[in-house]
Amino acid sequence: MSSLAEKLQRKSQKPTVSKQVRLKLVYVDFWSTVKLSFLVSIALGIVLIVASIFIWLILQTTGVFTQLDGLMQEVLNDETFSVTSVVSLAQVALFSTVVAILNIVIITALGAITSALYNFSVRLTGGLLVGFTNQ
Repeated sequence: MSSLAEKLQRKSQKPTVSKQVRLKLVYVDFWSTVKLSFLVSIALGIVLIVASIFIWLILQTTGVFTQLDGLMQEVLNDETFSVTSVVSLAQVALFSTVVAILNIVIITALGAITSALYNFSVRLTGGLLVGFTNQ
C-alpha cells in the first residue's frame, strides 16, 4: 500500500502541458467601464471620509489641537481663539463628504473618457495584445 504523500509525489512528476493563448483587446464596453469606475470611486469616497474622521479623532486624542490652540493664542494675542471651533469634527466630515462626492463625479467621468479614448485608439493601433497561459 502506498501512502497519500507517495501518490501526490507521483502525480507531481508528470509533465504538465502549458498552452499559451494570445488575444487582442479591441473593444472596452463603455457602460461597463462607467459602472466599474463609479463603484471604485464610491469605495474611494468612503475611504476618504472614514480616513479624515479617523485622522481628526487621532489629532484630538493626542492633544495636537490643544497645543495648536496655545501656539495660535500666543501668535494672535487672542485668548479666545480655538482651533477646534474652526476645524470641528462636523466640519471635517462635511468637507470630506463634499470632496468625496466631487471625486465620484470626476472619477466616473474619467473612466468614461478613458473607455471612449481607448475604443477610438484601437482603430489606429489594432488593440492591446494580451497573452494568457494555462498552467
